Amino acid sequence: MSLDELKVGCFYSNGAYGRTWGVRQLLEILTDDGSGAPRARFRGVAGVCRRKKGHCSPAEFAQWAKHRVELLENDWKRAPDEPATS
Repeated sequence: MSLDELKVGCFYSNGAYGRTWGVRQLLEILTDDGSGAPRARFRGVAGVCRRKKGHCSPAEFAQWAKHRVELLENDWKRAPDEPATS
């Protein structure tokens, strides 16, 4: 994914199969007090990421995230692409 596609509050999957699959929610993108670098804070909600919290650079999060997902019934599904805005 590109950095421009990331949205705070949305859920993302790494697109993996089996035991390495995971879903994370992007909680916020903030500036690190010590270094001044941007940081993405997330929480794991499913799969290998479940019940884990973490942070990384927004670029690392975008590299991990293969697509945005939504919970439908009891299953995580790839979210439909959003139309481009003019």
